[in-house]
Amino acid sequence: MSIKSVLVSLALVLTTGIASAQDTVVYHFDNTAAQGLKGLRNIRNHIETDPTAKITVVTHAEGVDMLMEGAKSDNGTEYAPLVSALKSRGVAFEICEITLKNRGLKKEQFIQEADFTPSGVVRLAKLQKQGYAYIKP
Repeated sequence: MSIKSVLVSLALVLTTGIASAQDTVVYHFDNTAAQGLKGLRNIRNHIETDPTAKITVVTHAEGVDMLMEGAKSDNGTEYAPLVSALKSRGVAFEICEITLKNRGLKKEQFIQEADFTPSGVVRLAKLQKQGYAYIKP
């Protein structure tokens, strides 16, 4: 086998491995009114375009509001069905426990599709360190 053939084979193996690598993305929400519907729509479009993407949503401050039971946007759109549809497609939703403490909120006030993380900003930093792309809608 010639050196050229070996190099071509190696290049194909490397590019195939890169092409099949799963994209990992974290979406950061800290203001439901400004980011809620737009951000959930972005995530839906992301998943429709790249169904293999691993997406985690991290919420803190006013971003947690969209994950509360009965939460609606200013135009009356309920967030829970949108979140549920994304969760069924593999999107993870996380709520900052520091925000809960600071705002006097209880875990029971949130939809069951949401999980909790001790600190939203620490979680964002750790995911980025692990190679997650960062998106703030």
